[in-house]
Amino acid sequence: MPCPASAAPPVLNLWKAGLGSVPAKVWEREDWEVLILADNALTEIPAALGRLHALHTLDLGHNALTKVPDELGGLAGLTRYLYLHDNRLTALPDSLGDLDRLGYLNVGENPLGRLPATLGRMTGLVELRAQQAELSSLPETLGRLGRLRELWLGGNALTRLPGSVAQLHELRVLELRDNNLSDVSETLRALPLLRRVDLRGNRIEALPPWITRLPSLEKLDLRWNRVDDAAEAVLALRRRGCVVLT
Repeated sequence: MPCPASAAPPVLNLWKAGLGSVPAKVWEREDWEVLILADNALTEIPAALGRLHALHTLDLGHNALTKVPDELGGLAGLTRYLYLHDNRLTALPDSLGDLDRLGYLNVGENPLGRLPATLGRMTGLVELRAQQAELSSLPETLGRLGRLRELWLGGNALTRLPGSVAQLHELRVLELRDNNLSDVSETLRALPLLRRVDLRGNRIEALPPWITRLPSLEKLDLRWNRVDDAAEAVLALRRRGCVVLT
């Protein structure tokens, strides 16, 4: 008896396919687990996206999208990766907060201006990237992301971090380069697992004494600030083996 033909894997990779718009046939199959539509000059994603309940990975990066449909928040199976970076998004749908099992989210390189408060419901996030998103502040709800290990916020216009950042006890990597920070946020002293902090290109002139007591800190990048390379806190961190770049 001949063996039945194996079903095609539920992965659709249309990266750099020169689409311009999403072919209707994409929505004819609803069991896709991975859908890659990156780098296709797409300007619109139809509401039909909401049918793809089996998706665990969705890549819409490097397009020309000005919005994503609310139906995105109904993709309960989206647990691994969501790429929305390098588009023209001026807002994210509040429904994004319904993706409470998603592990990785990249919304960088969009003129967002703000992140929705519903972001705090995305409690499965391990890594959040929102670089170059024209952010001048962050929602206080950010502190609810208790599993977050990496937070990338470089190239924005942040002057402070919300106090709730002190609740991100799993955070290991914090990238804040090229913002408008004038000091090292007091909130960081509550983060026992913090290993790498990138503060390049801010307006910091001095380090607080408590920074030498961050138990896990391995690398602190302070280049293009005004911190004295011979400052006591800098020397104390180096003596214990932390790499400090000034």
